[in-house]
Amino acid sequence: MKEQQNLVVGIGEALWDMLPEGRKIGGAPANFAYHVSQFGLPGCVVSAVGFDELGTEIIENFTSRGLDMLMAEVPYPTGTVQVEVDAAGIPQYQIRENVAWDNIPFTDELNDMARRTRAVCFGSLAQRNIVSRTTIDRFIDAMPVTDDTLIVFDVNLRQNFYTEEILDSSMKRCNILKINDEELVIVSHMFGISDIDLAATCHTLLERYNLKMLILTCGINGSYVFTPCGTSFKPTPLVEVADTVGAGDSFTAAFIASILKGKSVEDAHHTAVQTSAYVCTCQGAMPQLPSTLTD
Repeated sequence: MKEQQNLVVGIGEALWDMLPEGRKIGGAPANFAYHVSQFGLPGCVVSAVGFDELGTEIIENFTSRGLDMLMAEVPYPTGTVQVEVDAAGIPQYQIRENVAWDNIPFTDELNDMARRTRAVCFGSLAQRNIVSRTTIDRFIDAMPVTDDTLIVFDVNLRQNFYTEEILDSSMKRCNILKINDEELVIVSHMFGISDIDLAATCHTLLERYNLKMLILTCGINGSYVFTPCGTSFKPTPLVEVADTVGAGDSFTAAFIASILKGKSVEDAHHTAVQTSAYVCTCQGAMPQLPSTLTD
């Protein structure tokens, strides 16, 4: 990979989404890194693939998109997810277990990358296996400790691949939490938070984990960014939805890229909402974004 400073890294799963119309590259960290790179920042995906055709195709696909990567090859099959999309365009996932991205190794090269990383995004799904969980922890520990370093935990609850311990540890490590309304209900019940509404629960988490920001997405009901100094709310644009695969990842990428480029929370939030809405009009998680969004 290229020798760059101030990297923006997505670490975790890189896989194939097996959609009704065919297979497409997926995985939240890869989606995040790809969209960050479209905003002109040095996005990089860290994951693992197998010694198989699907793994080779992932590497070739990322290369063709100009996406920087540190992709380990390990003796496990490349990850796949069977995706079924309902009439409303909402995806349902069946995620194959014991695959390559469950076994991302921590190497000297990865340690060096961490020391040059300005922002990282990670989720709960890639922590279902102790190997990748340990690698993610070590990566974050090796990052520079500065006020400008952004550590984003995108909760991303899937099937039964999460525990209270993983969520608590991840929220302690991050300084920006990204969560949707359905996940917030699960987390609040798991941690015994009995606030009267979603906003109060978000403020509780913001304070409990000493976060810089908490991003709450609520589908068609809009999205919020909570900070210790205030709250930003944006309605969700009405668009013709092709599918929602990767929309949340593009939201996170657009928001973080905008913050890193010096935009205000309000402006970054606006860009994130518009980007996510555009991705919903496309099939698959990694469409090319128009320059009107990324400039």
